[in-house]
Amino acid sequence: MNWSEWADRWPHAAHSRFVDARPHRWHVQRMGQGPVLLLLHGAGAATHSWRGLMPLLAETHDCIAVDLPGHGFTTSVPGRAGLDAMAEDLGTLLDVLEVEPSALVGHSAGATVALRLSLDRGPRPVAAINGAWALFDGFAAWLFPFMAKALAVNPLTVPLFTAMSSPRRTRQLLERTGSRIDEEGLRLYHALLSDRAHVSGALAKMASWDLRRLHRDAARHGAPVLLLAGDRDGTVPPKVSREMLARLPDASLQVLGGLGHLAHEEAPETVLEAMRPVIL
Repeated sequence: MNWSEWADRWPHAAHSRFVDARPHRWHVQRMGQGPVLLLLHGAGAATHSWRGLMPLLAETHDCIAVDLPGHGFTTSVPGRAGLDAMAEDLGTLLDVLEVEPSALVGHSAGATVALRLSLDRGPRPVAAINGAWALFDGFAAWLFPFMAKALAVNPLTVPLFTAMSSPRRTRQLLERTGSRIDEEGLRLYHALLSDRAHVSGALAKMASWDLRRLHRDAARHGAPVLLLAGDRDGTVPPKVSREMLARLPDASLQVLGGLGHLAHEEAPETVLEAMRPVIL
């Protein structure tokens, strides 16, 4: 996305900066003082996803939120959209920023990146909001990445998808997550889904995603993991978090009643209170 078109209306734009940390140019938002928290959004989202929760966390923490590669205002590089590469590149960004998070907060696919980063750089607490931990089995394991790759390489896919984007279609898409999103959220998601570079980045991420190594390594994670699952989640059902609970040596699960996949956008205060025992 073009920052010059959004600099005066992106949530918390006053806290935005751009950081060159090879191989990407990252859009980073930072606010608050105290122990460092790293906030990682899910696939297809951006830093706007933390617009409600981040100021609450910033009352006690130095919060750093980033647009993941190919999402929002962060550039993408071919071959760096997979889980392991993304975690490695985030590590490079942290080195450039000269910070080491005391804990990590991730939503959906961002939760898997947070756990991978914690495993790679030394275990620390992770709060996972509707973590996308599921692996496909059998034929679906081959079909899903094949379809995502086909969509990503077809030059007509992204223009067709963005051309079909409309506020009504965006609202329908968000409703399928089981979440009730306000008008600002609808406007921001519509902007993202109408942007060719952002859609391309999300497709590239889908095409490259592989959780098998993360699942193998989860048993050696040596810090607490809090799994938060919205009971209305239409994207990643709570059973996915229950299954991940069994793979982690020090984990707890809390089901959030009445909330969907975008629980942290629907009810940031509720999510904050749920995270306090592990993160705060």
